[in-house]
Amino acid sequence: QLQVVESGGGLVQPGGSLRLSCAASGFTLDSYAVAWFRQAPGKGQEGVSCISRSGGTTDYADSVKGRFTISRDHAKNVVYLQMDSLKPEDTAVYYCAVRQGGACPIYRTFYDVWGRGTQVTVSS
Repeated sequence: QLQVVESGGGLVQPGGSLRLSCAASGFTLDSYAVAWFRQAPGKGQEGVSCISRSGGTTDYADSVKGRFTISRDHAKNVVYLQMDSLKPEDTAVYYCAVRQGGACPIYRTFYDVWGRGTQVTVSS
């Protein structure tokens, strides 16, 4: 069974940082584009960031540009989301998702395998 598992969430103060990890189980991420989505209580799912299969192309939601950085480590079979200058409005469950192919649109219907999510809470 193909799976991805998120980790790295937790409680952090405003202005702090967290690094989320998306690890693949049963397959290699080398053949997939990867995206991060998030969902806050009472809100719809929001695309956050994506990275192409090769890692050569990335994209970000306007709300996180300049603060979040997506990257991938092919050797470790992991994709990261480095989150800096966190704000209370970043509080959400963050999901990792993958799709076959190289392109990485930040639109949930393009993605085939989803993780269960990791909670990020930004509060003082």
